[in-house]
Parts: sequence; structure tokens; C-alpha cells
Amino acid sequence: MEADYVVVGAGSAGCAIAYRLSEAGRSVLVIEAGGSDWGPFIRMPAALSYPMNMARYDWGFRTEPEPYLGGRVLATPRGKVIGGSSSINGMVYVRGHAKDYDHWAEAGAKGWSYADVLPYFRRMEHWHGRTGDASWRGHDGPLHVTRGPADNPLAQAFMKAGHEAGYPLTDDPNGFQQEGFGPMEATIWAGRRWSAAFAYLRPALRRVNCDLVNGIARRIVIENGRATGVEIDSFNGIQVIKARREVIVSSSSINSPKLLLLSGIGPGEELRQLGLPVVADRPGVGRNLQDHLEIYVQQQAIKPVSLFRYWNLQGKAWVGARWLFTGRGLGASNQFEMGAFIRSRAGVDYPDIQFHFLPIAVRYDGQAAAGGHGFQAHVGPMRSPSRGAVTLRSPDPVDTPRILFNYMSREEDWRDFRACIRLTREIFGQEAFRPYAGKEISPGPEVQTDEQLDEAIRQHVESAYHPCGTCRMGDRADPLAVVDPECRVIGVEGLRVADSSIFPRVTNGNLNAPSIMTGEKAADHILGRQALPRDDRGPWIDPDWPVAQRPIPRLRAAAE
Repeated sequence: MEADYVVVGAGSAGCAIAYRLSEAGRSVLVIEAGGSDWGPFIRMPAALSYPMNMARYDWGFRTEPEPYLGGRVLATPRGKVIGGSSSINGMVYVRGHAKDYDHWAEAGAKGWSYADVLPYFRRMEHWHGRTGDASWRGHDGPLHVTRGPADNPLAQAFMKAGHEAGYPLTDDPNGFQQEGFGPMEATIWAGRRWSAAFAYLRPALRRVNCDLVNGIARRIVIENGRATGVEIDSFNGIQVIKARREVIVSSSSINSPKLLLLSGIGPGEELRQLGLPVVADRPGVGRNLQDHLEIYVQQQAIKPVSLFRYWNLQGKAWVGARWLFTGRGLGASNQFEMGAFIRSRAGVDYPDIQFHFLPIAVRYDGQAAAGGHGFQAHVGPMRSPSRGAVTLRSPDPVDTPRILFNYMSREEDWRDFRACIRLTREIFGQEAFRPYAGKEISPGPEVQTDEQLDEAIRQHVESAYHPCGTCRMGDRADPLAVVDPECRVIGVEGLRVADSSIFPRVTNGNLNAPSIMTGEKAADHILGRQALPRDDRGPWIDPDWPVAQRPIPRLRAAAE
């Protein structure tokens, strides 16, 4: 089998690339290790905790013991299914802040500033928002983006409490103003998960020039310094899928560096120690690993208004049946319908804390944490300075890689997490929550000092499942850059990487939207097209940021 382009990975970026390349008339073969995404646990938004914990859909990666978390081993779910992680994630849609992308450009990713990427966000979106300046959004793209009703009284209390605490409100955190309390958006359409597979890959596969191959990529075939195909292990045994033009690796921030390393692209000395030939000595492959951590601040509810009323067999059956037959009800939402982005302290120029609010006290893996009604905020810092690495365990493609994030390895991490917990408690203590808030469940009212907070963080912090950065994009002269600003692997012809692994730094919020945007923009580079025209509008920035952690009251009216 052969095609003009071979795309490794049918995830968020890979699906977008396959769609755009086949739309342009190029022949495309997409290699995917996982199987079908038609299962009800994937399609039903409220069932989001199931697919990321099912071996059928998840690679099952786990970290090495994290030294700064007391040796804890954390799960690192990545989608092993058509649609990749967009088929198992929480469906939260966040573009990231404009300044995230300006930082990318400053770090060597020329042409990836916010003015450059905003047109690609618009191209990919079919936005169904009810409030906000529509000129910042896209209206005819493949990816449907919607908002839940947020009609639970606890969700409304969260927004009101944020305003009472002195934070601004925002009618569109993916538009002009991210900072503040407001609606969260989701890749949900007609009551069902709208993954990259449904938005991009399935339409692409209806074209005669795009096809899907099931198999596990073992290595990139490189001849005379040029990628010419991909060796896969499939039902037909080991075979080579040939690429007439290019190979594009879109296998996630874990599997993309693994595949490069297995193909002889990476730190030369490490490859030699494993007996692998060195095709391109790129010491940055697998390095720069980043993620978002979060902690659940949980509160009892003294009124029966949370979703706990459905946390029983009968309630779940009712929710599931209603969704199955009508596509409506609680099953049609991921329940993350209200959130916020705020700054941790004065002197921070744009938000560095994210909240996901949930009107039930429950773990992300679906395990109940409270024996009754409650609510919680998932909260964590956005720009941790800690860095880790993905490395090979052995030269055998079957072996899982070593994953070490070095979570909480810097003092700034602890400072920022303490601020997250204390600021959340302040919000939960506002008048808007007075009719509902009972005793704090976690970390617990007795946890107050820095030392006590640090111990709670060490024991209870969890990944938000936003790994990125392991094939960093940068200037070709940068020895730690893996790909250049056109996503071309430095040192090998005919090979690109395009997914969250190329992010120079993690963006504010969830990573599905930036990953799809990366696939959209990479497709234009692959096709040799001129980039979409820049949009130089700037975002809202709190004018008081140098001196205040939240807008000064005299300026709040103007800020909103």
C-alpha cells in the first residue's frame, strides 16, 4: 500500500490533516492502532469517565514513580481508538490564551503567534454560542462547538460567587476575553460527542483518495536521509506503508517521540546505548514534557440540588435511556458547563489558573468521593515550570515508553497550588453559595498551613491529561528544537510531526482545540499553501495586572 501522504495516528491533529490533504486532492493513508469509536460510552457525553479507563480505547500509559509526589504513579490516558484522545477526553473546548501563542512565536515558532493561529481556529469551528462577539468565532467549519444549559443552581452560584469575589465575567472565554467566570464550551453536537473522527476523518474517508489502515507503527522507514514510509504491525503481519511525498506523525505527545526514537531520531548517545542507529541526533526528542495538574476542592451541599440524585443504578438508567432514545437530558452534557480563568497574584499579566466546575463531588475516574450531595472545582496552575521526558524502555516497539513528568519539581509549583486552593475556598465562601455550601470535603477544613496544604497536594493532585511538548517546535538553529515552524523534522527530509508534542509550552486550558488547530495549520504547510491572513486584534488584558490579582473595583465596570 502506498499514498502521497501517510499520516500516523487518527487523533485530533491527524484527522484534521487527513481531511485537508484529501480535500486538496492528495491521496492519504491514515495508520491507526485502535479500533472503532462507535461504542455508547464514547458517544454519550455524560459517560466520559468510562472510555479513558477502558483498555479497549486507551493505551494504558502510566508514569514512572513521581519523585516530588512521594513516588506516586499517575495514569496518563491517551486514546487508542479512531479519533484518538478526542474520543476519550472530557470534550472541553478551550482555544488557549492569545499570549500563549505569542510566547510560541517568541520561543522560535515563527508564524504561530495568536494573530497567525486565530484564523485557523475560526476555519475549524462551527460555533453555536449564544453570547459573545461572533467575529472572533468560526461558523462553517467541521468542528461543532456548543455550550451546555448550565441551569443547575450550583453552576449559577459558581458564576455569581466569582463575580462577588471581584472577578470579571466573560461571555466568551474563547473570544475576546478569556479572563473571568463564564460558560465552558464543548465538542458536543446533537447530544453526542463530536470528536475529530466525526468532524474530520469520517468525511475524509468518504472520499476515494483517503483510507484507514489498522496497525501499530513500529518505525519510520528512512532511506538516504528521507522518510519513505512506515513499518507497521497489522493483521497481515509486519509490512511497510509507502509514502510518495511525506510521512506525518500525529501520534500524541507520548507516541510521537517514541516513534521518532525507534526510528533513530533523538539523543544520539541514548540511541546508541539501546543499539539503535542514529539517523538524526536531535537531543530534544522526548524532552520538554509538560502537563497540567489539578486538585479537586470539594464541598458538601446542604440542599439536594447536585447531580448526586442520579448517582445510583436507577438514576443512571434513566439518564442513559433518555439520552439513547432522545439524545437529550443530562446524558447529552459533559456537565462541565461553567468555569473560569483567573490570575494567581499581582504581576501576572494573563490568567494562570483554570477552574472546571462540577455540580457533584466525584472523581474524574467516576469514583464517588462524597456520600451525598456536593460540588467541586477542578483547579490548577496553567504554566508549571517543571519539565519531564519520554524515553525508550528498550528498542522493542512493543514496550511502553518511560514517562516521567517531574511534577511539582519547582518551588513555584507549590506556591501556585497553594494559591489555587485558597482562592477556591474564598470563592466557595461567597454569598452566592451560602444557601448550598456545607462542610468542605477535600482537602478538608483542618488543612490550612502551607505544610498541610503541601501534603494534601502531594497526596491528591491529579493529572488533567494535557501532556505536550516532547517534539518541540522552534528555530532550526536551536539544538533542542525537533521540528521547524513548518512542522518538518530537523535532519530528515519528507518527515513532519504535527500534534500536541510540538507545542513549545502548554497552553491555557484543555488541549484538544489547540491540537486540532495544529493539524489545520500543518496541512497548509504540507500543501505548500500561503498561510491564512493574520488577524491582529488583541485580547482583553486586565489593566490592573501589574498591581492587583483581580480588577480593582473602580475599574470593574470598564473591565466587564
